[in-house]
Amino acid sequence: MSQSKKRKVDLECRNFNEAWTVKYLFTNINKKAICLVCQETIAVFKEYNLNRHFTTKHSKYASHSLKELQTVAENLAKNLNKQQNIFTKQSNIEKSTTKASYVVAHKIAKLCKPFSEAEFVKQCMVQVSEICCPEKKHIFENVSLSRRTIVRRIENISGNLLDQLRTKIADFTYCSLALDESCDITDTSQLLIFIRGINKKCEISEELLSVHPMKDTTTGEDFFLALEECLVKVSLTWNKIVSVTTDGCPSLTGKNVGLLKRIRDKVKELQPEHDILFLHCIIHQEVLCRKVLKLNHVVTVVTKVVNFIRGRAVNHRQFVEFLKEIESDFYEIPYYTEVRWLSIGKVLDRFQYLLDEIVSFLSIKEKLHDFPELQNRAWLNDFSFSVDIVKYLNELNINLQGKKQFAFNMHSNVKAFMTKLNLFAENFNNKLLNHFPSLQARRESLKNTDFFKYSAITQDLHSEFQRRFQDFKAIEKPLSLISQPFNFDVQEAPVEIQLELIDLQSNNLLKENFHSNELSAFYGALNDEHFKHFLNYVQKYLVLFGSTYICERTFSLMVSTKNKYRSQITDENLHSVLRIAASDLEPNFEEIMSGEHLRFHVSH
Repeated sequence: MSQSKKRKVDLECRNFNEAWTVKYLFTNINKKAICLVCQETIAVFKEYNLNRHFTTKHSKYASHSLKELQTVAENLAKNLNKQQNIFTKQSNIEKSTTKASYVVAHKIAKLCKPFSEAEFVKQCMVQVSEICCPEKKHIFENVSLSRRTIVRRIENISGNLLDQLRTKIADFTYCSLALDESCDITDTSQLLIFIRGINKKCEISEELLSVHPMKDTTTGEDFFLALEECLVKVSLTWNKIVSVTTDGCPSLTGKNVGLLKRIRDKVKELQPEHDILFLHCIIHQEVLCRKVLKLNHVVTVVTKVVNFIRGRAVNHRQFVEFLKEIESDFYEIPYYTEVRWLSIGKVLDRFQYLLDEIVSFLSIKEKLHDFPELQNRAWLNDFSFSVDIVKYLNELNINLQGKKQFAFNMHSNVKAFMTKLNLFAENFNNKLLNHFPSLQARRESLKNTDFFKYSAITQDLHSEFQRRFQDFKAIEKPLSLISQPFNFDVQEAPVEIQLELIDLQSNNLLKENFHSNELSAFYGALNDEHFKHFLNYVQKYLVLFGSTYICERTFSLMVSTKNKYRSQITDENLHSVLRIAASDLEPNFEEIMSGEHLRFHVSH
């Protein structure tokens, strides 16, 4: 005999009869029969069950007439609604205070503030509430902002952002990586991995993929294992990666054992037809090009003078007072720091502006003889040239900085600067100083040999730029095609996209849209069926990281987060803070709070 199936009452489609409210003092709440008297629950809408409960437990109402029962039912229902409203209101207050706790934790992590500052924030909130809304003071007191609570909140927010990133990665058609490594204050090497991806709608996302602490050695093999572990965690396959950008350090770019060599071997093993483009950070290369200027004889003297003024407190005080007495526009001169790329330009510019005041101050201190270069014609000419040329280099550096910069825009800035260098060299040969105002002011002290010398320096700088930017020159045509598709020669385009490129260039409406929209928005609006191969080609180059600027920016956040006052912060907490601080994603607080692990409660 076959076993009889178990009856499922939830499949019987029973409905609650409104007459039962008066007859048996029951009501329907969330598809459950609730007794208005004792508030017990009857799961099944069955009159027999309700009648049995009414006659056995509330027989005192059996003698009441229907009219009397209706009055009793209305009064009991009002009382029940009041109780439910109280519980609902209390639940909403607890949910609101918990969300407020998450919002404060997110702000603290976004600004890289110490976790304990949340307690100070709570004190301020409570005192403000005492003044503005004393009747709601207890609500602010119930917001959980202890240090341990903030740590948990930040971990949950970081996890939510990582889940959002995983969802985005699943939709990426192509992506690129930017990697850089630096030591924190405890000498732990931290490997930063950023990802820039693009989906079918040409929407570009740029997020922190992982922060990996390197506790032991930092060889190319170590970096590769860390990267491979990271890719597995987010389910990212090698075939989606089109490029990797690094700062050019040997452990990353070594030809034999570097990270890039390991990546190339791995990709060749898995997919021989797939090729990954390796780029050297364009900003690092620009900084390295400066070395060809050979400005050490200028920088050394300037640094010694600045150190003399600022190295001793009495000299510094006297110099500031001297500038105030003569009503100078500036009362300070900055230090030169080699690791800060823009530092040299700022120091030279301020030194030039205060040159006469500095000479006067050194004369008063009877120290001018220690710096004879300040009265040397040739040195002053070189100094003026240095001020102008470094100013142009700094302007280029600033133009190359910024998040979500397209590689072709950065390369265009470099090409424009190289053209300027040719113009500078030509002008020096013709003894023209139109673009060198500092040197123009000293024109009378210049000799013919000076003009030729400065022309040679600018030509050497141009040659250095040409030599160092070979990796970007190799992809110059694809970058030009993406940035100017309507002016590109079709015959120089890849064969598989030539016909689609012709259709694009022949469409005047698309040409107007190209000039009136952002590049990613323009390509995102193209018909993905009609321009299938062209869009596939474009997406590969739109996601390129031209520099590791975003890594350097995050290292600055790391320095402010893990400093000498917070050196014991754990790697996990540091990574959670950096993910939040560097992310453009907004955390989904409702999703975080709906997790089964979370229970709304009052803390301190």
